[in-house]
Amino acid sequence: MYTETLAERKRAYEERGASLRLYDTQAMLPDWKLSRPALKQVHSQVLQNVQVRVDLAFQAFFRRVREGADEPGFPRFKGKGRYDSITYPQYGNGVRLDDTRLILSKVGAVEVVLHRPVEGTPKTVTLSRARTGKWFVSFSCAVVANELHPTSEVVGVDVGLESFATFSTGEQIDTPRFYRRDEADLKRVQRRKDAAKKAENWRENAKQKAILAKIHERIANRRSDFAHKRSRELVNRFQVIVFEDLAPPEMGRSRGMRKSIMDVAWTQFIQMTVAKAEEAGRHVILVNPRNTSKMCSSCGELVPKSLRDRTHTCPHCGLVLDRDVNAALNILHRGLQTLRL
Repeated sequence: MYTETLAERKRAYEERGASLRLYDTQAMLPDWKLSRPALKQVHSQVLQNVQVRVDLAFQAFFRRVREGADEPGFPRFKGKGRYDSITYPQYGNGVRLDDTRLILSKVGAVEVVLHRPVEGTPKTVTLSRARTGKWFVSFSCAVVANELHPTSEVVGVDVGLESFATFSTGEQIDTPRFYRRDEADLKRVQRRKDAAKKAENWRENAKQKAILAKIHERIANRRSDFAHKRSRELVNRFQVIVFEDLAPPEMGRSRGMRKSIMDVAWTQFIQMTVAKAEEAGRHVILVNPRNTSKMCSSCGELVPKSLRDRTHTCPHCGLVLDRDVNAALNILHRGLQTLRL
């Protein structure tokens, strides 16, 4: 359905110069159901949500075009197995939870394991399939914000590779290196998979592919658990948290560095902190990262450094400080300046 909707919008523009909108493609659903009876086995709002996703993909594409992006990224077709989630946009309309059973229209009752109680008023329900074949259900709920008691503590956070995060207080969080820990397993299984594919042993290839997916899932789960716990600690303790506004994929110069940057997953950590802070009544500020490592946190002069220089030594005011702590102090100062504006 996703691919068909995308193809119809693309074909309409190429052949007639017409730009189909969300309403236009949703109006085609009755005819598509007649030509493809299998679609009648899918709840109507689930089908409509597929077209909402296509429309959002086009909106994002046009936004990137307006912003002058070098590669705006035209919406892509979904290959077999690539569309791995469905959404019921209205809880109670086609989906509801009955104790430990999820009642799905056109499907029936499915036993679920609740990782935690559903809080608030459920609004939407999304079912997603992991590459390991596991199914998950996510409830989007309207809840009352659980604000924490205000505190006077503020912190600047410098993320890096030597240490996962360094605080302006001087504290550090060690880098967990989840990917590096399992890299040998990944390489071994990948070699087996490549050998099976070369020998056209498709059963063995599929087996090794499944093992690869499980290892990647294990790494992702550990990384996510780490980010959840560390972000919760930050939000519980500090009223104002300041990060650099980073673009990690663009930072690595070498393949090894890019791999390390993707392993630490700073973006995931920052996004989780932002989400938790919003609920708790805390403030997260993202500041321009320019010169935060070079600038002296005491006198403001720029002190050039190579990546090997781990100590900030200012020839102007004499400040000697750990490089990352100095950067965290600059990040904090920059964030507090924005609050005063």
